Amino acid sequence: MTMHWAKLLNTYRLKPRKPSSMVSGDMRDEFDRDYDRIVYSTPFRRLQDKTQVFPLDPNDSVRTRLTHSLEVSCAACGMAKDVCKRLLDREIITVDQAKSIETIAAACGLLHDLGNPPFGHSGEVAIRDWFPTSQPDVLKGLEESFAKDFLNFDGNAQTLRLVTHLQILADYHGLDLTCGTLSAACKYVAGSNEITKGFHERAKVGFFVSERDDVAEIRARTGTGKARNPIAFLVEAADDAVYNAVDLEDGLRKGIISWGLLISELKGAIGTDPVLSDCIDWTEDRLKDPEVPLQGRARDNALIQYFRVRSIANAVTACADAFIAHYDEIMEGAYHGELVKDSKASAFVGACCKLNRSRVYCSDETLKLELMGRSIIRDLMDLFWEGVKHADSDPERKETRTFADKAFSLLSDNYRSVFHHAMDGKKLPDAYCRLQLLTDYICGMTDTFAAGLHRRLMNG
Repeated sequence: MTMHWAKLLNTYRLKPRKPSSMVSGDMRDEFDRDYDRIVYSTPFRRLQDKTQVFPLDPNDSVRTRLTHSLEVSCAACGMAKDVCKRLLDREIITVDQAKSIETIAAACGLLHDLGNPPFGHSGEVAIRDWFPTSQPDVLKGLEESFAKDFLNFDGNAQTLRLVTHLQILADYHGLDLTCGTLSAACKYVAGSNEITKGFHERAKVGFFVSERDDVAEIRARTGTGKARNPIAFLVEAADDAVYNAVDLEDGLRKGIISWGLLISELKGAIGTDPVLSDCIDWTEDRLKDPEVPLQGRARDNALIQYFRVRSIANAVTACADAFIAHYDEIMEGAYHGELVKDSKASAFVGACCKLNRSRVYCSDETLKLELMGRSIIRDLMDLFWEGVKHADSDPERKETRTFADKAFSLLSDNYRSVFHHAMDGKKLPDAYCRLQLLTDYICGMTDTFAAGLHRRLMNG
């Protein structure tokens, strides 16, 4: 199998519709419209109150999922520009195709964390762990492929569900993005019962059973088969390049690490690695004769920001090099690695990641808030499951006589509408639809909303 850009950049939208009518003079193409739809969407706005590393942080200079996604979008677009220039030089793509690749990469950078629940990855784990401990009997009644959607629950698959089904206005087609953008947004390509060790793109759930038919059509129209879209490699690498640098920056801003500790630990891990040496030398050169006198914490803050700039630039360039080096494998669906790990920045990014794990992610403050977030999610899932499991499948019935009725009535109208639509379609098991309604509602919450709702309902 060989993928071709002419087919990968597919502008078809899954929603049955009349031919699109653009406003006279509108110069956007279909991928520009995808990007704009994401920016203006409600789930994207919610990212401003979802955790990147530090849940419910009062310091507004510390990143949220929104600022992180904007940064990944910038890096993904920059990496795509670098790659496209080289492909243009080799006459592999056209100028129009280059523009489309760059726009899709930027759009998928915005999308990549859209399905994450509140409280970051710890919230994801809390949801995943709730099912076998709280509803083992319900899961036993489901076929394996359905049950594993919950046992292996993942925010990446929830992102695809969100943009294809959950964000509704007058229909059930989500943001109605193009197949080209949806294909590139699929970081992982396995269903929950298809996870395979040794193949990075199949290491986690890429889509749920509820979106299986959509995925099949997207694959057919873009020509990827079961392989990963080439643009997905760029977006993943941009995410890796960004978060490993900016999480260190946020850790220093929070006072968890210092500039001296950062440099000492990185040098201890990888010594005179050329990428690390370049980042340090370039950073310190910026502050040799500063116009503004800097001391103490102010100097550390300046140093880490310059370091972050150089770190991301080095990693983005190195990953673009790796993409070109593995280009033929990627287009044949035969590349199963990660661009960062196969790049000259591998040791540097790996050392940053290790430092984040040993110093930043395990700080007392972060651990306490993650434990609090886990308790909040588990309590809310217990409470709302009472309403969901007894919910009437009739959308016209709006009773609030029992406590289960009251709990169900508090769920989002949109999510309840999607639930009733799925029940009416009778393509998915009853229990599966109910469990999915619960995860849809919990994942749609922001950190503040989840904490506030828990406090009110639990009389905290």
